[in-house]
Parts: sequence; C-alpha cells; structure tokens
Amino acid sequence: MKIAFVSDDGTTIHSHFGQAQFYQVLTIENNQVTAREQRAKPSHQHGAHDEHQHHGAGGDTHATGMAQVIADCQILVSRGMGQPAFNALQAAGIQPILTDKQTIDEAAQAYLRGELAHRDNRMHRDHK
Repeated sequence: MKIAFVSDDGTTIHSHFGQAQFYQVLTIENNQVTAREQRAKPSHQHGAHDEHQHHGAGGDTHATGMAQVIADCQILVSRGMGQPAFNALQAAGIQPILTDKQTIDEAAQAYLRGELAHRDNRMHRDHK
C-alpha cells in the first residue's frame, strides 16, 4: 500500500493540503516502510489569497487534479484541508487523514501501530 503525505521539506507534514509543495509517498509492505519517493504536487492556488475560489457546488476541481498525482495511494495525510478537498479525495478513492502529528516519520510509525487517528477539528471550514 502507499501513503502520501503533503510536505514542503520531506520531513514535516504541511498544515494545509492545498499549499504544500509536494507529496512524500511511502510504500508500506509487511507493516514496514520499504520505499520513499517525492512527487510534484500541483497547487490549487492561483494567487496569494484565493485558495478557496473554486469550492462551489460543482466540487473542488483543483483537489481532483491534485489527487490524480497520487491515484496509486490509498491514504493521504495532512495536518489540515478544506472540506471540498477532503470530499474530492474521498471521491477519488483516497482516504484523507488529518492529523496532529508534526512529522512524516512520526505519523508513519503511528499508522503502522494502528494509532494514526483522523482529527476532524483539523478541517478548514469556510466562514461566511
């Protein structure tokens, strides 16, 4: 199985799915990490302050595009994301997990122990 983490440095889990620069993808076999790779991640930002502009009733098309890069992954781990991106990942067959863990290694070890819990409070909600 493969787990994607959003990151800017390959070590720390980014606090926002859409703003991270790339994916760090870990391959898990026999309950251990057997490979790591970095993949480019398209951004859904077109400007400094318009990250939520495409979250209308039609869904988050940018999140869908970002999910295509990790279509072979079963899980995506982030420290935060918006509800439309969360829904788009689920629709693409990827389980998003929002975590309080700071580092990829810490979260990966928690996952291997069966202790990586989803934190709904990490969901970024639009305030209107």
